[in-house]
Amino acid sequence: MNSLQDIIKLHGESYTKSKKLPSNILKALYSIKDCRTAALGGHVYECDECGDTMISYNSCRNRHCPKCQTYAKELWIYERSKALLPTHYFHIVFTIPEQLNSLTIFNQKEIYSILFTSVSETLLELAKDKKYLSSNIGFTTILHTWGQNLMFHPHIHCIVPGGGLSLDSTKWIRSKKKFFIPVKVLSRKFRGKFIYHLNELYLKNKLKFPRNISELSSRNIFGSFKDDLYKKEWIVYSKAPFSSAEYVLQYLGRYTHRVAISDNRIIKVDNEKVVFKWRDYKDKNKEKVMSLKPAEFIRRFTMHILPDRFVKIRHYGILANRNKNLKFKRCIEIFRIKPKEVEILSTAELFFKLTGIRIGKCKNCEKGNLIKIGKIMPRSDSSP
Repeated sequence: MNSLQDIIKLHGESYTKSKKLPSNILKALYSIKDCRTAALGGHVYECDECGDTMISYNSCRNRHCPKCQTYAKELWIYERSKALLPTHYFHIVFTIPEQLNSLTIFNQKEIYSILFTSVSETLLELAKDKKYLSSNIGFTTILHTWGQNLMFHPHIHCIVPGGGLSLDSTKWIRSKKKFFIPVKVLSRKFRGKFIYHLNELYLKNKLKFPRNISELSSRNIFGSFKDDLYKKEWIVYSKAPFSSAEYVLQYLGRYTHRVAISDNRIIKVDNEKVVFKWRDYKDKNKEKVMSLKPAEFIRRFTMHILPDRFVKIRHYGILANRNKNLKFKRCIEIFRIKPKEVEILSTAELFFKLTGIRIGKCKNCEKGNLIKIGKIMPRSDSSP
């Protein structure tokens, strides 16, 4: 037993009975436990060549399920390849201080939303400044909430093209190989933006203060809390630029559809413990092994289940959907990129193109086609 599904099957019921969990967490746990099992139903297929039969159970398609992310990731990369520009790219990471963790856990939708807003405003405003690039830029942002040890660590990854569209839209302004905005400038602008938006949430009574952080509801204490946040240096990290747009997509794929922990990191699951691999970035990136009690493992995992319908991948500036027919189209004209021919593919053909796996072919004889001959209805008594 060495998968997230195994952990939830073995320990999920006792955990959910001992906690009062919100519906989005319960839904994710149910889905992961039942993924590709008879609980979700499925279909029966028969080979038209050798007569062999097989059952294919339905996937849960929950975005927190490690079994369901491969195709979703490849399809996303395939679609985003149409929005690549022939320039170098940067990877920037924005992190909020750990002092905000408790407040964030109880106000996830609100805090994650202002995190996206603060990051986007920081990059867009500074890029327009004449001291830096004096242009309209675009970028893709991805929210992650975990560290390798599954502890709470909210941060946003940004993939930023190395340049932007001039403010008069007549040319592409290419940046230097080093990121065009100093990290310290990014950090302080980001800090100011975030604390401003956090204060707005407070003034509009949009923050919840449960028992263990109830003191923050006091205006004086919240004011001191903000002052402490202003005194800290916030962490913004700029990685070395990518050499090609194609490499950007493969790199980005590591982040877009990643869940808090993948099955290949889980070493052992039993009645007493969960053992998994993790990298300690504070100790020269060494790979280590951690052992947790099942309830603690599940607690850590559920901290990273996002609110329902919360969008964790967003595009801004010239890459935003509302700018595709104007600013991004202008970039394509400037770079003289010829439009690619549109491929009309069936679902099976697209799946094979993206994953190399042929669906609908018999694995027994490797010649025949699988014909659907029956349907398995899902069970209605599913629980973690």
